[in-house]
Amino acid sequence: MPPSLEPEEHKALRSAVAALGKRHGRTYDREALWSEAAKLGYLGVNLPEAYGGGGGGIAELSIVLEELGSAGCPLLMMVVSPAICGTVIARFGTEEQKQNWLPGLADGTRTMAFGITEPDAGSNSHRITTTARRDGADWLLTGRKVFISGVDIADATLIVGRTEDARTGNLKPCLFIVPRDAEGFTRRRIDMELAAAEKQFELTLDDVRLPADALVGDEDAGLLQLFAGLNPERIMTAAFAIGMGRYALARAVEYARDRTVWKAPIGAHQAIAHPLAQAHIDLELARLMMQKAAYLYDAGDDAPAGEAANMAKYAAGEACVKAVDQAVHTLGGNGLTREFGLASLITAARVARIAPVSREMILNYVSHQTLGLPKSY
Repeated sequence: MPPSLEPEEHKALRSAVAALGKRHGRTYDREALWSEAAKLGYLGVNLPEAYGGGGGGIAELSIVLEELGSAGCPLLMMVVSPAICGTVIARFGTEEQKQNWLPGLADGTRTMAFGITEPDAGSNSHRITTTARRDGADWLLTGRKVFISGVDIADATLIVGRTEDARTGNLKPCLFIVPRDAEGFTRRRIDMELAAAEKQFELTLDDVRLPADALVGDEDAGLLQLFAGLNPERIMTAAFAIGMGRYALARAVEYARDRTVWKAPIGAHQAIAHPLAQAHIDLELARLMMQKAAYLYDAGDDAPAGEAANMAKYAAGEACVKAVDQAVHTLGGNGLTREFGLASLITAARVARIAPVSREMILNYVSHQTLGLPKSY
């Protein structure tokens, strides 16, 4: 269901990725799909051509994730590896960092996780306690992270820490590439009820020694570099949610067309048809905001892109949860069976409301950043 507002190359990309997703389907093997998507150039479509990428932007990458999700086989690490880490390194990394990481991120042979959330900080990135201090030419990184996706399959993790400003003594955010085998860098898998191919981990950094070139970008750039990764993360989370919602809705529509209880298919009844129509409308509206956010971000218009990215993530999360809920309800008891594959989405859909930032924090953002209301915190 590609919208007519999209250019022809986006429609072609959408169609091609949809065909790939259909071949793999809901029972997909994550590694096999990742490998094939990489070979076809989809994983690095947003990365610079000079480093093996497709030369596109987050608009193209979000199409890939949405279409895979709508086929029932979303790749969560796309949100993290090419979108967050790839974007940050492409924009702010040294030439050596770009050459070392971008080709591998683009062709799928290397992956990178992203560590920002902490046990005591939650959505408040200003309370991050992971700190980096200089030790000669090296850095020593100490702290904890939680709910970090895919650390077990990632070659490194892009860790958000804080360094002390020599002039003011205040702590400012900085990003460091931490190899998976770095001494003092340990992980513990979190036992989740969420059924997903990618696992979640708690990380401990105990005086992890890193060379000077582990720092990504300018030590003084701070929030600029951080939000260069967080805005694509929100846009891609929206794509993840929209794809999931579309998958659930398609299963429900198919069922409602065929399932006959009285004299007509249940989809003929407005009590079934209208909520599904509303779910479709909400998903389409969320997609429009996601496309706006991606367009602004790719154009380098960071401030408006931040607002749109937050709104897109909020709208997509709400639309996804409602679509999944209505899909399960449409199937009744069958909606809770493994055969139809919708029950596991009940939990998965909530992720889009919670991560990477809660809907309440997005409402806070819009309240004071867009509407100019005073902060409540």
